[in-house]
Amino acid sequence: MERKSWAFWPWRMIRALMAGVGRWIRPLLSRFERPLRAVPGMERRLEAEYAAVLQELEPTLKPYRDLPGFSRLPREGQSPEWVFQHLQTLAAREEARWRKGYASGAVYHGGPAHIEFLNRVYALFSQANPLHPDLWPSIARFEAEIVAMTARMLGAEEADEEIVGTVTSCGTESILLAMKAYRDWARETRGITQPEVVLPVTAHAAFEKAAHLFGLRLVYVPVDEDYRADVRAMARAITRRTIALVASAPSFPHGIIDPIHEIAQLAQSHGLGCHVDACLGGFVLPWAERLGYPVPPFDFRVRGVTSISVDPHKYGYAPKGVSVILYRGRQLRHYQYFAATDWPGGLYATPTLLGSRPGGLIAAAWAAMVTMGERGYLEATRAILEAAARIREGIRQIPELEILGDPLWVIAFTSKVIDIYRVLEQMGRRGWSLNALQHPPAVHLAVTLRHTQPGVVERFLRDLQESVAWVQAHPEERGDLAPVYGMAATLPFRGVVRDLLYRYLDLLYEL
Repeated sequence: MERKSWAFWPWRMIRALMAGVGRWIRPLLSRFERPLRAVPGMERRLEAEYAAVLQELEPTLKPYRDLPGFSRLPREGQSPEWVFQHLQTLAAREEARWRKGYASGAVYHGGPAHIEFLNRVYALFSQANPLHPDLWPSIARFEAEIVAMTARMLGAEEADEEIVGTVTSCGTESILLAMKAYRDWARETRGITQPEVVLPVTAHAAFEKAAHLFGLRLVYVPVDEDYRADVRAMARAITRRTIALVASAPSFPHGIIDPIHEIAQLAQSHGLGCHVDACLGGFVLPWAERLGYPVPPFDFRVRGVTSISVDPHKYGYAPKGVSVILYRGRQLRHYQYFAATDWPGGLYATPTLLGSRPGGLIAAAWAAMVTMGERGYLEATRAILEAAARIREGIRQIPELEILGDPLWVIAFTSKVIDIYRVLEQMGRRGWSLNALQHPPAVHLAVTLRHTQPGVVERFLRDLQESVAWVQAHPEERGDLAPVYGMAATLPFRGVVRDLLYRYLDLLYEL
């Protein structure tokens, strides 16, 4: 029986309204949130609703209640044999889905021999820390070579200025550092104290985190019917406080490459920075271009592109925890750095947000890139794009579904006739871990080498057809996850959604 809840009434009432308005109306509607929450009993009802939603998620997030755990240090340490066996049990439970290709993105290579090799490399440098280059000069060399190889892959040899960069911990840190660099550059060279960044609504959420941390104002512009950034809207959004424009290659939600050449020209004409977020595509697009796919110019060959973020730990097949931020010129990179000159502990300088960093990950990333080589990346990209083409064609054969834009390998699809979030849930019940999108409601699959294994594409399309058919045949069922995504997509009171997300994060830390 469907659970009746007071909290669902706003969704039904405003769904039609929110479908027809832009992101601009949300702050206006959110002004009503504080008075609404002040209604007697409202906070109690909210807490009850949060608890109900989290209770539905708990079995997925906390499946190991049957295994021993530790809320305090054991009186006597467990034996290494016991610990390793315990870890093997956990790993075995989680391995099957990603190894068999049920996950969107997440694991980009996953070959047993490749994983074993990277683990052996990491073990050699597990104690290394690039904070101490006198002890581990090898890590400094690995890092410099990772930056150089990545820069040349992204057009450094044809650039009009030296391309430099650093290794970071993830794409989010790379984006944070780029935004910090532009903020400090604009403050020092142009006297801007209230900096603004213009970016499409499809830009990664890491830019919002950067704005939160570094005091930036984000000015969002819409995308066109093909989900590409609206360059004219960007031009209208530029003010005397603008410090940078942002583009994606491709965007995380829909896998679409923004018109980077036009955006870079616009930035250059106004003396602004232009950051290209290629975290998802930096290790795919250069090889796709060589294979003859229609890849628009996006890298340092484009005049006006001043920084690029790219993740070796995605399609570069390095272990998780390795990204690269690149800049056109050393001066801009200097604004990323931090130095303390008067500390009693001595002179202190770091290139990134972190102090100590895992040298083993840098060594393993270097090893992954050197062993893959150009031929390895070319063949991996060929296999991924061929699998993605078959998936796109299969989705187009399902009349209830519609692909958003014209993506290469990150494929987003929606439906105008059925609830796409319920399709997502049915795919989850069949073992798939896909990504839910909003504005508009959709689902995406980031195709990886795991999906190029025999039979995976066919299994995905078969399960997708069955999931669509099941949703059509059971219109009365609400499902467990669909209302959560529906709330996030339509509820104008963002504080309520934020509270739910914070409680979700709290749940992750509960035993």
